[in-house]
Amino acid sequence: MAKVLSKEVKQALQDIYYNERTGRGKEALALLKQASDAGDGDATCVLARCYCGRQYVWAGHGFPVDDDIAVELLHKSVRQGSALGVLVAIRSGELTPELERNMPFADLQEVMKEALELAEGGEPFAQYVVGNVYFWWDFLRIENKNADSFPNHQAFKAYLKENISKCEDWFWKSLMGGMYFAANNLNRYYRKGDEDIIPPQPEKAQDLYKIGAEAGHPIMQAIYADDLTKESRSEEALSWYKKAAEGGHPGAWYSVGRCYFNGEGTAQNDSYAVQCFEKELERDPFYEGACNLLGKAYFFGRGVPLDYEKAYKYLYTAFQKHNSTWGVFYLAQCAFNGWGTPIDYGMAMMFLSKMSFQNAEADYMRGYMYARGLGGVQENIKTGVEYLKKAGDFEKAKEELSHYKKTLFGKWVRRV
Repeated sequence: MAKVLSKEVKQALQDIYYNERTGRGKEALALLKQASDAGDGDATCVLARCYCGRQYVWAGHGFPVDDDIAVELLHKSVRQGSALGVLVAIRSGELTPELERNMPFADLQEVMKEALELAEGGEPFAQYVVGNVYFWWDFLRIENKNADSFPNHQAFKAYLKENISKCEDWFWKSLMGGMYFAANNLNRYYRKGDEDIIPPQPEKAQDLYKIGAEAGHPIMQAIYADDLTKESRSEEALSWYKKAAEGGHPGAWYSVGRCYFNGEGTAQNDSYAVQCFEKELERDPFYEGACNLLGKAYFFGRGVPLDYEKAYKYLYTAFQKHNSTWGVFYLAQCAFNGWGTPIDYGMAMMFLSKMSFQNAEADYMRGYMYARGLGGVQENIKTGVEYLKKAGDFEKAKEELSHYKKTLFGKWVRRV
């Protein structure tokens, strides 16, 4: 039951949380495994978080996600005597009565005392864990108190306010020490408050992600860039997207490429945009946004030679892997015309059914297939003509419409 973290855990925290852009995440993971096997409960606690996904650790590390392993490690950290492990287990709903009885602590108050010593000693990860105790009301379980422990509701509410508000200072200390995750809970604390106990203070949340971005955290740089984009500060946003991309943040090269592809905050540069999309796809071959925009680049020959086969490949990857409907109009055109893929009217009709906007060429394709009974639909010239008319001045629709006429009895038929 160490009251200071081991040098192995301190180094791992540096590489995983405080200075993650060094790219030493996998080395840190190996270091934690070795320390955990040697009996270091704090190492086991941090290792457990590494398997919990992007809600608990930066996705840029590329750690595997495995909830079963995470739970097993978290239980192990409690049995090994990690106060931080106990508090994380409480927060995760994993501190069962049996596990609590088997922890090498007299009670939860002793656990909290040790965690506070680590936090007061300046350890940002411990400060974050302690902040969560107050933020999520876990102090009630630790102190074994509830509303019945107080003479009236006002006294209970005052007790809650006193303790919940402690999270603010701990989160700030943690954030300034390098634990960027603290910004997320601070943001929630300021923007939403806490029931009728802590009032919202949204003005205090304004610079949280900027602070994290300036401290060099890639995920904060990407979030701050997103915020700047929403404020139409595109040039500043692009600068931070580039920093996030250079730091290895997943999705950031796509964002840089999107800016150059659309001319957001910079002059349009299709060739450079394509390079950015390709960098993103080197990291994740199925990244939705990069697949879609690279597919569009090949569809129109923007920054690359026109290549319908590659356009179809990338757009269909986004559609298949992410159920993305962004590029279904282009996919429908490919399937309908046999561009980069064999003609398949059934696929064309399916893609068109996924469209969320009106388009004259899409109406032409629908009209063509309904009027001729293609794409798995029964021939219905009347419906086909309605779509062809809806396509307006689209030349191919006008030409197709010329093949049909209305009889004296008002029925649409094919001209002989």
